[in-house]
Amino acid sequence: MRLHHVQVACPRGGEDAARRFYGEGLGMTEVAKPEALAGRGGCWFRAGSAEVHVGVEEPFAPARKAHPALVVDDLDAVGARLAGLGFEVDWTERHTFPGFERFHTFDGHGNRVEVLGYVPVSVVPCSA
Repeated sequence: MRLHHVQVACPRGGEDAARRFYGEGLGMTEVAKPEALAGRGGCWFRAGSAEVHVGVEEPFAPARKAHPALVVDDLDAVGARLAGLGFEVDWTERHTFPGFERFHTFDGHGNRVEVLGYVPVSVVPCSA
């Protein structure tokens, strides 16, 4: 089994805020929605095999606990880019997930998003 996408919600007309967070902030590429779904609003993003679908939900309420968790190559750079765009970046749990460093943030609609980076494995040379 593989995960195809995660969907998060936005209010009607929230596509530009989604583009700012997922596109500019996380560096994901917006992909066209299928014609049959485009009229529903929202927008879709992809980076590698990860997809986030932002769909319109009425009434809208942000997900404060449930969240996608995305692995990036340069955690510090992504955190700095999001902070530079005005998004809150919370590093308090940076070292609480074995094998990763991470931060939590909220997209332009208040949905929680976790961003992780792999911790490099130290190689200790064998003594002869």
